Amino acid sequence: MLLDKDAIAAEIKAKIVEIAAQTGDDASSLEMDEIIPATGLIDSTGLLELIAWYEKHYAIPLAQEEINIDNLGSLTRMAEFVLRKKQAAA
Repeated sequence: MLLDKDAIAAEIKAKIVEIAAQTGDDASSLEMDEIIPATGLIDSTGLLELIAWYEKHYAIPLAQEEINIDNLGSLTRMAEFVLRKKQAAA
């Protein structure tokens, strides 16, 4: 897996687009710093699906206190969080 912020953000965005499409929404215009829950593009079930995928895809188990807007609120924050977790584990 390539640990590049832009590549990670692109993978996450692709997953969000996929999840949003399940409910008939188009998330393709989601910007890097948009707060994902505030966009309304995915519902609470979609957010849970995204978080489960994120943990599995990047092999980073999340503690309850890590699941917050600061770490997972936007594409940028999610990508940076992956890099921090991977760096801490190295």
